[in-house]
Amino acid sequence: MGKLLRSALFEVYERYGGNVVDFAGWEMPVEYEGLVPEHNAVRNAAGMFDVSHMGQITVEGKDAEAFMQYMVSNDVAAAGDHQIQYTHFCRPDGGIVDDFLIYKYNKDRYLLIVNASNVDKDFAWVNENKGDFDVKLENLSDQYSAIALQGPKSEEILQQLTDIDLSAMKPFRFQDGVTVNGAKALVSRNGYTGEDGFEIYLGNDDVVALWDKLYEVGKDKGLVPAGLGARDTLRFEANLPLYGNEMLDDISPLEASLGYFVKLDKEADFIGKEVLKKQKEGALSRKIVAFEMKGKGIPRHGYDVLADGKVVGFVTTGYTSPTLGKNIGKAMVPIEYAKIGTPLQIQVRKKAVDAEVVSAKFLG
Repeated sequence: MGKLLRSALFEVYERYGGNVVDFAGWEMPVEYEGLVPEHNAVRNAAGMFDVSHMGQITVEGKDAEAFMQYMVSNDVAAAGDHQIQYTHFCRPDGGIVDDFLIYKYNKDRYLLIVNASNVDKDFAWVNENKGDFDVKLENLSDQYSAIALQGPKSEEILQQLTDIDLSAMKPFRFQDGVTVNGAKALVSRNGYTGEDGFEIYLGNDDVVALWDKLYEVGKDKGLVPAGLGARDTLRFEANLPLYGNEMLDDISPLEASLGYFVKLDKEADFIGKEVLKKQKEGALSRKIVAFEMKGKGIPRHGYDVLADGKVVGFVTTGYTSPTLGKNIGKAMVPIEYAKIGTPLQIQVRKKAVDAEVVSAKFLG
């Protein structure tokens, strides 16, 4: 096993009481004060996360738009300049190489924010499929740090450290070259919690000062440092998928219930399109569903799902929801068990516990 990576914010973890764990080859804080109080702070006020482990890949050149259209499932051409779009790299068999965000500067320049565990795989994937497209590809992941400021008070807090009018920035938009706490940064209005918020990308040398200043101006408004634990429960409650759980190389976007981001009607062909088209036309045999436990037991990733007395699937994510106070989860099941209201059972240790398929909109 190689040496674990550390972000430029590693030095703040101990000062703020962070409990560090191995995550995707990085030493990252799983929690500070605790998962539940951090989760609740983001839902009710604000939390700040170190997301420097996420990867940044740039695609530039006169064929950049055509290349991205070929590479991803969403319709890049439909996005406006300085807009952010969620999408997937798909394999020829429809499986997901990764899910990520595209920051579109213009049709000749894109920034891809990819999962930490997949940076090398993704960079190899785009290079492997570059072909004759006239594009320049760069992996800039080690050059930048990032803080995610999330929660209903995030705009109020961040506005104190920048001169741009944050209220004018719409969700899933970004602006580069913004001065934040005296440093140049890229600021985007998005996140991974289901709450309003921002992600701030800036140089490694400036990120510690920004972290400390955010806490200084935000602590009286309820801002807390938050770790990976709360990040996962927050994204899950908001029905946001996680690569390695709801998505894998052998799970397609349609199987992951992410068909909205697969634009089969865009003019450009893209890798995996034919298989996904067949799935859409009726060849889909399984899909991810949401469920709620009806009996006592907390579902966990990897637990067996039973129906009619036999194992039919597996849990992809499961938690006690801090916001709802319910035991909920998501699972991969055969399509015949995917209808809302379908009874299931989750194998919790040695006991099969009753559950029911519900709407994935846990928060309403």
